[in-house]
Amino acid sequence: MGKSERKEAIGSQKPKNEKERKKVEILKDKNIGGTLSRIKEAEETAAESSEDSPFDSSSDDVDDDESLPEGEFTASEPVSERSQFSEDEEDIYSGDGDNPRAGSDDDGHGSGGSASDNDNNDGEGKLDESENSREVLEESDSSEDEVAPRNTIGDVPLKWYKDEEHIGYDLSGKKIKKKERQSKLDSFLASADDSKNWRKIYDEYNDEEVELTKAETKLVSRLLKGKAPHAEFDPYAPYVDWFAWDGAKHPISNAPEPKRRFIRSKWESRTVLRYVRAIRKGLIKFDDKPKEKPRFYALWDDDSTADRQGLAYIPAPKPKLPGHDESYNPSLEYIPTQEEVNSYQLMFEEDRPKYIPKQFKSLRGVPAYEKAVQETFDRCLDLYLCPRVRKKRINIDPESLKPKLPSRKDLKPYPTTRYLEYKGHKGPVTSISTEPTGQWIASGSKDGTVRIWEVETGRCLRIWDLGDAIEEVALNPLPALSILAVAVGHDVFLLNTRVGNDEEQENTEELLHFEPQKTTNDNGLSNISASIVEWCQDDKHGGIRLKHFKAVTKVEWHRKGDYLSTLAPSGESRSVLIHQLSKKLTQRIPFKTKGIPVSTAFHPTRSIIFTATKKNVRVYDLLKQKLVKKLDAGVREISSISIHPAGDNVIVGSKDGKLCWFDMDLSSRPYRVLRCHSKDVTGVAYHRSYPLFATCSDDCTAYIFHGMVYSDLNQNPLIVPLEILRGHASADGRGVLDCKFHPRQPWLFTAGADSLIKLYCH
Repeated sequence: MGKSERKEAIGSQKPKNEKERKKVEILKDKNIGGTLSRIKEAEETAAESSEDSPFDSSSDDVDDDESLPEGEFTASEPVSERSQFSEDEEDIYSGDGDNPRAGSDDDGHGSGGSASDNDNNDGEGKLDESENSREVLEESDSSEDEVAPRNTIGDVPLKWYKDEEHIGYDLSGKKIKKKERQSKLDSFLASADDSKNWRKIYDEYNDEEVELTKAETKLVSRLLKGKAPHAEFDPYAPYVDWFAWDGAKHPISNAPEPKRRFIRSKWESRTVLRYVRAIRKGLIKFDDKPKEKPRFYALWDDDSTADRQGLAYIPAPKPKLPGHDESYNPSLEYIPTQEEVNSYQLMFEEDRPKYIPKQFKSLRGVPAYEKAVQETFDRCLDLYLCPRVRKKRINIDPESLKPKLPSRKDLKPYPTTRYLEYKGHKGPVTSISTEPTGQWIASGSKDGTVRIWEVETGRCLRIWDLGDAIEEVALNPLPALSILAVAVGHDVFLLNTRVGNDEEQENTEELLHFEPQKTTNDNGLSNISASIVEWCQDDKHGGIRLKHFKAVTKVEWHRKGDYLSTLAPSGESRSVLIHQLSKKLTQRIPFKTKGIPVSTAFHPTRSIIFTATKKNVRVYDLLKQKLVKKLDAGVREISSISIHPAGDNVIVGSKDGKLCWFDMDLSSRPYRVLRCHSKDVTGVAYHRSYPLFATCSDDCTAYIFHGMVYSDLNQNPLIVPLEILRGHASADGRGVLDCKFHPRQPWLFTAGADSLIKLYCH
């Protein structure tokens, strides 16, 4: 028997006398008491089986809750609407002869009815039967099996009961109280504990939570996506043509054209008539004609003075709006204590608060403000006496402030593409140098080897193993002298590369032949004793060996090819030395080096040497023996330096990723500071013939810039970034260690910590 039929059977049979009515009430109370006792026992069982955390839920708790029948009573639910009659009540009603349950054996639910009649005293059987009937109810689509709504207010707006504690009345006239809604914290904890909590929705009409099934959630999701509710429905089913066209000689309809297709539309004529009437009434206006200027005007009249009748209006600033502290009943945190009020008296008048908050019980108890007239008067004085000036804001397009740079296509050629790789070194390549003709390059690595490479083919011509990490290599700038200077530890080797013709090799061997002799003074420069620098013949590698008293880090050739400068940062006053190859002499510059030097460079055309320390660059004249200029870079620490071929501009790289361009004719401060690299700048270089310069950094990139220097002193140098060259891999936190331009082509050589040398061409 279904639940609706059971209700109809129970509802149709009423107690016949007063005794049966009282017995029904007693049985109802017993049913409520038994239900409450079972709920209490289930809660105690769940509390004993739960863990320490009150928010953790286990499968046992869920099973205990699910084992309770859905039709059981709760303390807040009304008896008449939410519960079904107990078995004892059914026994009372079954005493009558017209009990509809007597014939349940004949219908489809006969088996369930017979089981209930045989086991009237078995409570578990009743629970199982009620659950089975409930499952049948949920699966049924019949309107007769629907559960009666808990809300009994009828078809009236729910807002009428919004402020009430009940939501209708039951059959006995008692109020059906609303369920307590969960707080946001409880709902959040429920969603965290129960993975199916998102399926629950709140039924506002019946004041209960309904859990959607999987089929219902799928149906809702399909509707939200704009699909058909049921997945079995095919919206693109093939079209079935039900009309048989075979042998048809005439169309479906051969009726003549209707008359309405040949007459004008009445609706359009009415619309046109409505527009015409609106135009005539002035409701629709077209563009007005431009006003004609008067033919005559006052000759001596000034329009600027005639239009303005007095001073221009400037709106006064608005007074400050009152806050929470000025309320008649402010919060306690705004009310100062007596000690704070006494401390206000010790403050200066301009620092003292203008209003002390007070608290009143009602707005009627607020007295008149004693400073109202004074503040109004001060406000009037401010408006009258305080001058106000209208500031005109200039609207400037930010794009117009950017410098107009030429197109990169117009600045070609410059290196853009990696063309060759020179492989052979086993360690990071620390330094490279190009030969004046551009046919050969030299490289030094931390693996202790020096190699000579052919530029076009990448062939390694010669290798020297010096046994220690190479700091710097430098080829002689004269094509007739194939000499390579190498800085290794405390020594500087002058080696014969043997890349020229026979005559050039003979001149080089003769120049690299050393015979011990006494040193003499020359050009007023003081000589260095043999204890600091020792010249000796190196038969093992075929050249000259210069033994220094400190470690040498930099080697730089003079433009004439006869002088060579070495840098030993820890040498203090003798850190920068100049060696003359033809006379086999060593001299130091007669200047005191302030700070730790990091790099040196010769002027391309004059007898000037640049000495870069960690903070600045000092320019010395070797002939006049004086300081010419001091360039202040303003960076954390200088790492490298390069001189423009014209000699009037200098670029300086720093260890904070900045590049400084100095115009020596302009100022001792940088003309431009470019923040292009994210790590230390390890090398900078100018091209000898093209207006190009480059920087390399430990971030494994090399930047190519266009740097045009004009002969006109009134025109500043043009600096344009062109290309970012990538390709080197990082090793031990180092990237590109050195970069040099090809002497004749717009090519760039880069030496990386990944033991590779790469050539970039245009």
